[in-house]
Amino acid sequence: MTPVLREMRWWDIEPVLELEKDLFPDDAWSRGMFWSELAHARGAGASRRYVTAKEGERIVGYAGLAAVGGLGDVQTIAVARDHQGTGLGSALLTDLLRHATAFECTEVLLEVRVDNARAQKLYERFGFEPIGFRRGYYQPGNVDALVMRLTDPSTATASPFGEEVQGTETHG
Repeated sequence: MTPVLREMRWWDIEPVLELEKDLFPDDAWSRGMFWSELAHARGAGASRRYVTAKEGERIVGYAGLAAVGGLGDVQTIAVARDHQGTGLGSALLTDLLRHATAFECTEVLLEVRVDNARAQKLYERFGFEPIGFRRGYYQPGNVDALVMRLTDPSTATASPFGEEVQGTETHG
């Protein structure tokens, strides 16, 4: 069965939190953080896109984008361990970049752990380029974040298959 992408809604928060805690046990978002993000995802002034990937009744991935003033920021991408390497991370990122274009973003930024080479390769396939570091960004462990930028998300393309990523997460 192929996972189906759809807009994240409030009733998805609990299963998303379970996946969040499994993938990011030391740095998991709180229920309140997801509620806050979803509060900005609908209506005329929407500035967020959150999407889930469901396989049957199970959420196997999710992703989020914030967009303000022509700048998009990938907030999170997560793929269940048993779905990594299936192209789901690429599908989630493709959805976010499609919505970045709809939000009229001229560039998209993200942070990724410097020790997460698989995620960096995924982002590079989409055209993201490294532009700097955030020292000690990920806690615990004081791990640096590599900041990457994609100019003109409307032209981003990548193969839907290939190496996948556990996730990249921003708590900005």
